[in-house]
Amino acid sequence: MSDGTATADLDVALEKHRTELTGYCYRMLGSSFEAEDAVQDTLVRAWRSYDKFEGRSSLRSWLYRIATNVCLDMLAAGKKRARPMDLTEPTPLAQAALSPRPDHTWLEPVPDARVLPAVTDPAEAAVARESIRLAFMAALQQLPPKQRAVLILREVLAWRASEVAELLGTTVASVNSALQRARATLAERADTGAEAAVSDPLDEEQKQLLERYVKAFEGYDMTALTALLHEDAVMTMPPFDLWLLGPTDITGFMSTMGASCAGSRLLPVQVNGLPGFAHYKPDPEKGGFTPWAVQVLEISGGRITGFHCFLDTPRWFPLFDLPLHLDPEPDEAEQGA
Repeated sequence: MSDGTATADLDVALEKHRTELTGYCYRMLGSSFEAEDAVQDTLVRAWRSYDKFEGRSSLRSWLYRIATNVCLDMLAAGKKRARPMDLTEPTPLAQAALSPRPDHTWLEPVPDARVLPAVTDPAEAAVARESIRLAFMAALQQLPPKQRAVLILREVLAWRASEVAELLGTTVASVNSALQRARATLAERADTGAEAAVSDPLDEEQKQLLERYVKAFEGYDMTALTALLHEDAVMTMPPFDLWLLGPTDITGFMSTMGASCAGSRLLPVQVNGLPGFAHYKPDPEKGGFTPWAVQVLEISGGRITGFHCFLDTPRWFPLFDLPLHLDPEPDEAEQGA
Protein backbone atom coordinates (compact mmCIF):
# COMPACT_ATOMS: atom_id res chain seq x y z
CA MET A 1 0.00 0.00 0.00
CA SER A 2 1.42 3.39 -0.97
CA ASP A 3 2.01 6.15 1.53
CA GLY A 4 -0.64 8.22 -0.22
CA THR A 5 -3.26 5.50 0.21
CA ALA A 6 -2.30 4.99 3.87
CA THR A 7 -2.57 8.72 4.50
CA ALA A 8 -5.99 8.86 2.84
CA ASP A 9 -7.17 5.85 4.88
CA LEU A 10 -5.98 7.48 8.11
CA ASP A 11 -7.76 10.73 7.21
CA VAL A 12 -11.00 8.80 6.67
CA ALA A 13 -10.55 6.83 9.92
CA LEU A 14 -9.98 10.00 11.94
CA GLU A 15 -12.75 11.97 10.25
CA LYS A 16 -15.31 9.28 11.18
CA HIS A 17 -15.00 10.41 14.79
CA ARG A 18 -15.34 14.18 14.22
CA THR A 19 -19.01 14.55 15.19
CA GLU A 20 -18.85 12.57 18.43
CA LEU A 21 -15.57 14.26 19.42
CA THR A 22 -17.16 17.67 18.76
CA GLY A 23 -20.04 16.69 21.04
CA TYR A 24 -17.60 15.65 23.77
CA CYS A 25 -15.52 18.83 23.48
CA TYR A 26 -18.68 20.97 23.40
CA ARG A 27 -19.88 19.43 26.67
CA MET A 28 -16.43 20.02 28.16
CA LEU A 29 -16.00 23.61 26.94
CA GLY A 30 -19.53 25.04 26.60
CA SER A 31 -18.53 26.72 23.33
CA SER A 32 -19.39 25.49 19.84
CA PHE A 33 -16.45 27.36 18.29
CA GLU A 34 -13.91 26.26 20.90
CA ALA A 35 -15.18 22.69 20.52
CA GLU A 36 -14.48 22.75 16.79
CA ASP A 37 -11.01 24.20 17.44
CA ALA A 38 -10.34 21.50 20.05
CA VAL A 39 -11.37 18.72 17.66
CA GLN A 40 -9.24 20.12 14.85
CA ASP A 41 -6.28 20.25 17.25
CA THR A 42 -7.04 16.67 18.36
CA LEU A 43 -7.12 15.32 14.80
CA VAL A 44 -3.93 17.17 13.83
CA ARG A 45 -2.12 15.80 16.91
CA ALA A 46 -3.40 12.29 16.14
CA TRP A 47 -2.31 12.52 12.52
CA ARG A 48 1.18 13.73 13.46
CA SER A 49 1.74 11.12 16.16
CA TYR A 50 -0.04 8.16 14.58
CA ASP A 51 3.26 6.30 14.13
CA LYS A 52 3.48 6.21 17.96
CA PHE A 53 -0.02 4.76 18.32
CA GLU A 54 0.65 1.19 19.42
CA GLY A 55 -2.92 -0.09 19.19
CA ARG A 56 -3.12 -1.11 22.85
CA SER A 57 -6.44 0.76 22.96
CA SER A 58 -8.91 1.43 20.16
CA LEU A 59 -8.36 4.39 17.85
CA ARG A 60 -11.52 5.92 19.35
CA SER A 61 -10.19 5.67 22.91
CA TRP A 62 -6.87 7.16 21.84
CA LEU A 63 -8.64 10.09 20.19
CA TYR A 64 -10.70 10.71 23.32
CA ARG A 65 -7.52 10.75 25.40
CA ILE A 66 -6.02 13.39 23.10
CA ALA A 67 -9.27 15.40 23.06
CA THR A 68 -9.51 15.28 26.86
CA ASN A 69 -5.97 16.63 27.22
CA VAL A 70 -6.71 19.39 24.69
CA CYS A 71 -9.85 20.41 26.60
CA LEU A 72 -8.16 20.26 30.00
CA ASP A 73 -5.40 22.53 28.66
CA MET A 74 -8.02 24.97 27.34
CA LEU A 75 -9.81 24.93 30.72
CA ALA A 76 -6.62 25.45 32.74
CA ALA A 77 -7.39 29.17 33.11
CA GLY A 78 -10.47 28.20 35.13
CA LYS A 79 -12.99 29.92 32.88
CA LYS A 80 -16.59 28.74 33.10
CA ARG A 81 -19.32 29.64 30.65
CA ALA A 82 -22.73 30.59 31.97
CA ARG A 83 -26.28 31.66 31.21
CA PRO A 84 -27.48 35.12 32.30
CA MET A 85 -29.47 33.63 35.20
CA ASP A 86 -26.29 31.99 36.52
CA LEU A 87 -24.71 35.43 36.96
CA THR A 88 -27.37 37.92 38.04
CA GLU A 89 -30.85 38.23 39.52
CA PRO A 90 -33.81 38.82 37.18
CA THR A 91 -34.33 42.44 36.19
CA PRO A 92 -37.78 44.04 36.55
CA LEU A 93 -38.95 45.43 33.23
CA ALA A 94 -38.91 49.00 34.57
CA GLN A 95 -35.14 48.68 35.18
CA ALA A 96 -34.28 46.75 32.02
CA ALA A 97 -31.00 47.80 30.41
CA LEU A 98 -28.98 46.02 27.72
CA SER A 99 -25.44 45.56 29.05
CA PRO A 100 -23.27 43.21 26.97
CA ARG A 101 -20.55 40.98 28.40
CA PRO A 102 -17.65 39.46 26.43
CA ASP A 103 -18.31 36.42 24.22
CA HIS A 104 -16.28 34.10 26.45
CA THR A 105 -18.77 34.69 29.29
CA TRP A 106 -21.60 32.82 27.67
CA LEU A 107 -22.65 29.25 27.15
CA GLU A 108 -23.04 28.98 23.38
CA PRO A 109 -25.72 27.26 21.29
CA VAL A 110 -24.80 24.47 18.91
CA PRO A 111 -26.56 22.84 15.93
CA ASP A 112 -27.60 19.28 16.77
CA ALA A 113 -26.06 17.95 13.56
CA ARG A 114 -22.56 19.07 14.57
CA VAL A 115 -22.51 17.22 17.90
CA LEU A 116 -25.01 14.34 17.75
CA PRO A 117 -23.74 11.39 15.69
CA ALA A 118 -26.34 9.11 14.14
CA VAL A 119 -27.17 6.22 16.48
CA THR A 120 -29.74 3.46 16.14
CA ASP A 121 -30.47 2.95 19.86
CA PRO A 122 -33.32 5.34 20.88
CA ALA A 123 -32.23 5.35 24.53
CA GLU A 124 -28.65 6.25 23.58
CA ALA A 125 -29.94 9.01 21.28
CA ALA A 126 -32.14 10.41 24.06
CA VAL A 127 -29.23 10.58 26.53
CA ALA A 128 -27.04 12.31 23.95
CA ARG A 129 -29.75 14.87 23.19
CA GLU A 130 -30.54 15.56 26.85
CA SER A 131 -26.85 16.03 27.63
CA ILE A 132 -26.48 19.04 25.30
CA ARG A 133 -29.55 20.90 26.57
CA LEU A 134 -28.76 24.33 27.94
CA ALA A 135 -29.68 23.62 31.58
CA PHE A 136 -27.55 20.47 31.70
CA MET A 137 -24.68 22.21 29.93
CA ALA A 138 -24.84 25.06 32.47
CA ALA A 139 -24.71 22.52 35.30
CA LEU A 140 -21.67 20.82 33.73
CA GLN A 141 -19.87 24.16 33.75
CA GLN A 142 -20.05 24.18 37.56
CA LEU A 143 -17.86 21.07 37.77
CA PRO A 144 -14.06 21.14 37.93
CA PRO A 145 -12.68 20.07 34.53
CA LYS A 146 -11.62 16.51 35.50
CA GLN A 147 -14.94 15.83 37.24
CA ARG A 148 -16.65 17.15 34.12
CA ALA A 149 -14.69 14.71 31.95
CA VAL A 150 -15.48 11.78 34.26
CA LEU A 151 -19.19 12.56 34.35
CA ILE A 152 -19.45 12.92 30.56
CA LEU A 153 -17.45 9.77 29.85
CA ARG A 154 -19.29 7.64 32.44
CA GLU A 155 -22.86 8.99 32.36
CA VAL A 156 -23.25 10.29 28.81
CA LEU A 157 -20.92 8.08 26.78
CA ALA A 158 -21.31 5.01 29.06
CA TRP A 159 -17.60 4.23 29.38
CA ARG A 160 -16.57 1.76 32.09
CA ALA A 161 -14.76 3.15 35.13
CA SER A 162 -11.64 1.17 34.15
CA GLU A 163 -11.65 2.74 30.67
CA VAL A 164 -11.96 6.25 32.12
CA ALA A 165 -9.19 5.54 34.63
CA GLU A 166 -6.88 4.42 31.82
CA LEU A 167 -7.76 7.48 29.72
CA LEU A 168 -7.08 9.90 32.61
CA GLY A 169 -4.05 8.00 33.92
CA THR A 170 -5.61 7.45 37.34
CA THR A 171 -7.29 4.71 39.41
CA VAL A 172 -10.80 3.28 39.27
CA ALA A 173 -11.31 4.43 42.88
CA SER A 174 -10.38 7.98 41.90
CA VAL A 175 -12.78 7.90 38.94
CA ASN A 176 -15.63 6.60 41.12
CA SER A 177 -14.94 9.28 43.72
CA ALA A 178 -14.92 12.04 41.08
CA LEU A 179 -18.18 10.71 39.63
CA GLN A 180 -19.81 10.69 43.07
CA ARG A 181 -18.78 14.32 43.71
CA ALA A 182 -19.94 15.39 40.25
CA ARG A 183 -23.34 13.72 40.75
CA ALA A 184 -23.72 15.45 44.12
CA THR A 185 -23.01 18.85 42.56
CA LEU A 186 -25.54 18.27 39.79
CA ALA A 187 -28.14 17.02 42.28
CA GLU A 188 -27.93 20.39 44.05
CA ARG A 189 -29.04 22.07 40.84
CA ALA A 190 -32.73 21.32 40.49
CA ASP A 191 -32.87 22.76 36.97
CA THR A 192 -30.64 20.35 35.06
CA GLY A 193 -33.50 19.19 32.87
CA ALA A 194 -36.82 20.14 34.41
CA GLU A 195 -37.35 23.08 32.06
CA ALA A 196 -36.81 20.98 28.98
CA ALA A 197 -39.10 17.97 29.08
CA VAL A 198 -39.05 17.65 25.30
CA SER A 199 -39.97 14.39 23.58
CA ASP A 200 -37.83 13.04 20.76
CA PRO A 201 -39.51 13.17 18.34
CA LEU A 202 -41.88 15.89 19.51
CA ASP A 203 -45.28 14.62 20.60
CA GLU A 204 -48.49 16.06 19.14
CA GLU A 205 -49.06 18.48 22.03
CA GLN A 206 -45.53 19.88 21.69
CA LYS A 207 -45.90 20.27 17.91
CA GLN A 208 -49.14 22.19 18.41
CA LEU A 209 -47.52 24.38 21.09
CA LEU A 210 -44.72 25.32 18.66
CA GLU A 211 -47.21 26.03 15.86
CA ARG A 212 -49.14 28.35 18.19
CA TYR A 213 -45.87 29.99 19.25
CA VAL A 214 -44.84 30.71 15.65
CA LYS A 215 -48.27 32.15 14.87
CA ALA A 216 -48.22 34.33 18.03
CA PHE A 217 -44.63 35.54 17.50
CA GLU A 218 -44.91 36.28 13.78
CA GLY A 219 -48.23 38.03 14.46
CA TYR A 220 -46.64 39.76 17.47
CA ASP A 221 -49.77 38.86 19.43
CA MET A 222 -48.75 39.38 23.06
CA THR A 223 -52.06 38.05 24.41
CA ALA A 224 -51.61 34.78 22.51
CA LEU A 225 -47.94 34.59 23.52
CA THR A 226 -48.78 35.14 27.20
CA ALA A 227 -51.09 32.13 27.08
CA LEU A 228 -48.17 29.95 25.93
CA LEU A 229 -45.67 31.03 28.59
CA HIS A 230 -45.27 29.30 31.95
CA GLU A 231 -45.76 31.61 34.94
CA ASP A 232 -42.03 31.18 35.72
CA ALA A 233 -40.86 31.43 32.11
CA VAL A 234 -37.40 32.92 31.60
CA MET A 235 -36.15 35.04 28.68
CA THR A 236 -32.43 35.57 28.06
CA MET A 237 -30.57 37.50 25.35
CA PRO A 238 -26.80 36.85 25.33
CA PRO A 239 -24.50 38.75 24.94
CA PHE A 240 -26.63 40.95 27.26
CA ASP A 241 -26.73 39.93 30.91
CA LEU A 242 -30.35 41.04 31.26
CA TRP A 243 -32.86 38.27 31.89
CA LEU A 244 -36.58 38.51 32.48
CA LEU A 245 -38.87 36.35 34.59
CA GLY A 246 -42.57 35.76 33.95
CA PRO A 247 -44.95 36.45 31.04
CA THR A 248 -45.74 40.04 32.06
CA ASP A 249 -42.13 41.25 31.93
CA ILE A 250 -41.29 39.14 28.85
CA THR A 251 -44.18 40.39 26.73
CA GLY A 252 -43.76 43.87 28.20
CA PHE A 253 -40.16 43.93 26.97
CA MET A 254 -41.14 42.59 23.55
CA SER A 255 -43.77 45.30 23.07
CA THR A 256 -41.45 48.15 24.19
CA MET A 257 -37.66 47.70 23.81
CA GLY A 258 -38.23 44.79 21.43
CA ALA A 259 -41.02 46.39 19.38
CA SER A 260 -38.90 46.44 16.20
CA CYS A 261 -39.33 42.64 16.05
CA ALA A 262 -43.00 43.00 15.07
CA GLY A 263 -43.60 41.37 11.68
CA SER A 264 -40.67 38.93 12.05
CA ARG A 265 -40.24 35.54 10.41
CA LEU A 266 -39.16 32.30 12.12
CA LEU A 267 -37.41 29.32 10.48
CA PRO A 268 -37.12 26.08 12.50
CA VAL A 269 -33.66 24.88 13.58
CA GLN A 270 -32.44 21.93 15.64
CA VAL A 271 -30.36 23.36 18.47
CA ASN A 272 -29.05 21.89 21.73
CA GLY A 273 -31.44 18.95 21.56
CA LEU A 274 -34.34 21.40 21.75
CA PRO A 275 -36.76 23.09 19.35
CA GLY A 276 -35.47 26.41 18.07
CA PHE A 277 -35.92 29.05 15.43
CA ALA A 278 -33.83 31.37 13.33
CA HIS A 279 -35.43 34.76 13.96
CA TYR A 280 -35.39 37.28 11.11
CA LYS A 281 -36.81 40.74 11.68
CA PRO A 282 -37.97 43.21 9.01
CA ASP A 283 -35.16 45.03 7.21
CA PRO A 284 -36.36 48.62 6.67
CA GLU A 285 -33.39 49.49 4.42
CA LYS A 286 -33.16 46.54 2.00
CA GLY A 287 -36.66 45.12 2.40
CA GLY A 288 -37.26 41.50 3.30
CA PHE A 289 -35.82 40.23 6.56
CA THR A 290 -32.48 40.40 8.31
CA PRO A 291 -31.02 37.94 10.90
CA TRP A 292 -31.73 38.88 14.51
CA ALA A 293 -31.36 35.82 16.78
CA VAL A 294 -31.17 32.08 17.15
CA GLN A 295 -33.99 31.22 19.55
CA VAL A 296 -33.85 28.13 21.78
CA LEU A 297 -37.11 27.10 23.45
CA GLU A 298 -37.47 25.01 26.60
CA ILE A 299 -40.94 23.54 27.01
CA SER A 300 -42.54 21.52 29.77
CA GLY A 301 -46.09 20.67 30.78
CA GLY A 302 -47.59 22.22 27.66
CA ARG A 303 -45.98 25.63 28.23
CA ILE A 304 -42.80 27.47 27.22
CA THR A 305 -40.51 27.66 30.24
CA GLY A 306 -37.39 29.09 28.59
CA PHE A 307 -37.04 31.53 25.70
CA HIS A 308 -33.35 32.06 24.94
CA CYS A 309 -32.30 34.45 22.16
CA PHE A 310 -28.67 34.35 21.02
CA LEU A 311 -28.17 37.65 19.27
CA ASP A 312 -24.66 37.47 17.79
CA THR A 313 -25.99 36.61 14.35
CA PRO A 314 -22.72 37.11 12.37
CA ARG A 315 -21.42 34.09 14.35
CA TRP A 316 -24.55 31.97 14.75
CA PHE A 317 -26.25 32.11 11.37
CA PRO A 318 -23.23 30.80 9.40
CA LEU A 319 -22.73 28.08 12.05
CA PHE A 320 -26.31 26.91 11.43
CA ASP A 321 -25.94 27.28 7.62
CA LEU A 322 -28.72 29.88 7.63
CA PRO A 323 -29.21 32.52 4.93
CA LEU A 324 -28.16 36.07 5.83
CA HIS A 325 -31.24 37.60 4.21
CA LEU A 326 -34.81 36.50 3.56
CA ASP A 327 -36.79 37.94 0.67
CA PRO A 328 -40.35 39.04 1.39
CA GLU A 329 -43.20 36.68 0.52
CA PRO A 330 -44.71 37.47 -2.92
CA ASP A 331 -47.84 39.06 -1.46
CA GLU A 332 -45.72 41.21 0.89
CA ALA A 333 -43.53 42.33 -2.04
CA GLU A 334 -46.62 43.32 -4.01
CA GLN A 335 -47.99 45.31 -1.06
CA GLY A 336 -44.67 47.16 -0.75
CA ALA A 337 -44.49 47.94 -4.49
